[in-house]
Amino acid sequence: MKSEAIKKSQLRTGLPEIKSGYTVRIYQKIKEGDKERLQPFEGLIIAVKHGKGINGTFTVRKISDGIGIERIFPLHSPNIEKIEVLKRAKVRRSKLYYMRKRFGKSARLKTVEIPAIQTPAPPPEEEKEEEKPSEDEEKKEEKNNAQVA
Repeated sequence: MKSEAIKKSQLRTGLPEIKSGYTVRIYQKIKEGDKERLQPFEGLIIAVKHGKGINGTFTVRKISDGIGIERIFPLHSPNIEKIEVLKRAKVRRSKLYYMRKRFGKSARLKTVEIPAIQTPAPPPEEEKEEEKPSEDEEKKEEKNNAQVA
C-alpha cells in the first residue's frame, strides 16, 4: 500500500504522447559541480518499453558525426525537464531496431501532419451597445472629411 502511494507521487503529469517513430527533443538536467544546465538530445524514438508506469522507458537514437548514439530515458525521471515532439512518422512497428542499419535516404520515414492545438473558443459575448468613438477619433474624421471636400 505504501509503495503504491510512493510510486504515484513520483509519476509525472503533463507528458506528451510518446510513440515509436516520433522525433523528439528531450531537455535533460546536467549537474556539473555546483551548476546545473539543460542539455537537449534530439532524435528518433525507436522503442517504448515497460508501459506508461513508473518503470516506463523510451529509447532515442540520433546520428552525430556519422555515429549512431542511443540513449534510454526513464519516462518519469526527475532529470528530464521537458519533452518536445517535433515530428510524427507513420510506422507499422513498435520497435524500430531496423533503423540501426539504415543511414542517409533509406533512413527517412514518412511524416504525418501534426494537428494544430485547438484552443477552446471564447464564450459568446452578450450584445453590447455600439461604442461611441472617442473625441480624438471624431476630430480626425472631421479633418479627413474637410480635406476631401
